[in-house]
Amino acid sequence: MRIVLLLFTLIVLSFCETPKTTEEKNPYQTSIDSARVLAQEMLNDNGIPGMAVAVSVKGELVWSEGFGFSNLDNESPVDPATTMFRIGSVSKTLTAAAVGKLMQTGKVDLDEKVQTYVLDFPEKRFPITVKQVAGHIAGIRHYRGNEMMSDKYYSTVTEGLEIFKNDALLFEPGTDYNYSSYGWNLVSAVVEGAAEDDFLTYMSKEVFNPLQMENTMADMASNEIPNRTNFYVRNEEGVVNAPYVDNSYKWAGGGFISSAEDLIKFGVAHTKPGFLSAEILGELQESQYLINGDTTEYGVGWASGIDERGYSFVGHSGGSVGGITQFWIYPKEEVIVAMVTNISPVRYGDTDSKIAWLFIEGKRE
Repeated sequence: MRIVLLLFTLIVLSFCETPKTTEEKNPYQTSIDSARVLAQEMLNDNGIPGMAVAVSVKGELVWSEGFGFSNLDNESPVDPATTMFRIGSVSKTLTAAAVGKLMQTGKVDLDEKVQTYVLDFPEKRFPITVKQVAGHIAGIRHYRGNEMMSDKYYSTVTEGLEIFKNDALLFEPGTDYNYSSYGWNLVSAVVEGAAEDDFLTYMSKEVFNPLQMENTMADMASNEIPNRTNFYVRNEEGVVNAPYVDNSYKWAGGGFISSAEDLIKFGVAHTKPGFLSAEILGELQESQYLINGDTTEYGVGWASGIDERGYSFVGHSGGSVGGITQFWIYPKEEVIVAMVTNISPVRYGDTDSKIAWLFIEGKRE
């Protein structure tokens, strides 16, 4: 009887026990492990206090990690989801989304003269269009001297135009390429004029809020902003706090702060139609051309090209006082890489490309 009861008990338990399953391996784990090594090497080689890296594949965030500290004094760790870094000229790509939204509603025509939207911008020797300004082929100058170190607060976009608006064009529009963050000051004034709304308000309503970019905003220097990293520079003394700068003169071209994961959200929205139409995406991301037919490898706020392994990419890099950023999308492969740091300068080399290749080619293993 005891034997029968024991057998019966074992049979019952065998039906009740939850089968043990082997934990499914992350299909990108090998790529993540290799990418982590590359990121750590770059961190160590550059003496970077804090960095965040995020990667998405086909719209899915597959790796996000913080390295080092957002504040060296209290050793606050970097959180790739919430820690906000200065993204520099990646701000142009964000602003381009606002331009795209206005294009979709018929409020902006890229081929119109800028004065159509910015009535008090002075006429120049040659007419300049919104598209030429946004593509750095209008002849508007870039920084001079120590202008990038400005600590002056500008309360409006139009106030920031005073820095350069009376300067002569460097060349006839369309005949040459001259990278100009000031040109994007003018683009933000175009956004305000077309939208009939404050530029930063419009960016929040039409870009950041819809894409749930909760950790992206203007870098208000004098405001206390939770989760904003400290900023550092490297000089002969080593790593020190960055000097005080006020980026209110260039929100659109280099004045936003963001997290690595927010940049991924933004990138995912620009890999296929939805947030913007296919037609608008193409017009923003495709390279412009000079009058002589030369490509500029720059569209409307988006750089583009083909890397050494033959992969096409779009995106932007960003240099700030106390922060260097890389943000790149490989549209065909639907791979996005965002890397943000809290020090300048930083030598990325091809680390960002190598990380992208790991996730592009790792899928074939």
